[in-house]
Amino acid sequence: MNTAQLTDQFRDAGIERGDSILVHSSLRSLGWVDGGAEAVVQALLDAVGPDGTVLFPTLTGSASDSAANPPVFDARTTKCWTGAIPEAARQRADAIRSLHPTHSVAAIGKLARWFTSGHELVRTPCGFGSPYDRLADTGGKIVLLGVTQASSTSFHMAEEIAGVPYVLLDDPVDLTMTDANGDRVEMHGTRLHARVARRNYDALEAQMIDLGICHIRTVGSAEVRVMDAMLQRMFLVRKLLEDPLAVLDASERAKWA
Repeated sequence: MNTAQLTDQFRDAGIERGDSILVHSSLRSLGWVDGGAEAVVQALLDAVGPDGTVLFPTLTGSASDSAANPPVFDARTTKCWTGAIPEAARQRADAIRSLHPTHSVAAIGKLARWFTSGHELVRTPCGFGSPYDRLADTGGKIVLLGVTQASSTSFHMAEEIAGVPYVLLDDPVDLTMTDANGDRVEMHGTRLHARVARRNYDALEAQMIDLGICHIRTVGSAEVRVMDAMLQRMFLVRKLLEDPLAVLDASERAKWA
């Protein structure tokens, strides 16, 4: 499968010209792609066209992050663990990476600078004013390419906004990062994610499909889920305000009740 074929299939899956999309991905799920991860990035950019923007989660956080062991982040060189496609995207000359020690995104396109600016000022990784929140503000789309809802960082955004008890570490963190220009940027009093509660985000997918929030199509050999980011945020925040434990695995609920 080549870039042009991928572009056509992405458009058939619901990605339109002018869209802003956040893409979680598995390169392997697509099957053979001529040009690999770089070709997939280009196909996504071609699908949204010059007026669109593609965001890739370039996450770097780990279970050891804490106030006593703050993460180290250099926007120029810190590799992400979210896969070959976002790693290829962040290395492009036209990519702008947001400045956050655990939940950065790399953005390419018309609104890339707007989406990524000020992430270092947000006091939680995915909360109000983060790229994940701005995507919903602008009516963007979340694309899960060969992965399930379990990989969707936007669920964390809803958890943070709703103030669920298990999502953030208690102690705020002070740290210093390096931006794209090589300058040092201090970050004070930020809250990082706790990694102690098992979630089951997939359990809510059927409801999102019934409500028209999520649509499933096929690109190459991969299932592709496309969600309306604004409607998903509304749905998830309401769910979590009604029941703060709504997305937890059944085995976890008693611990947090």
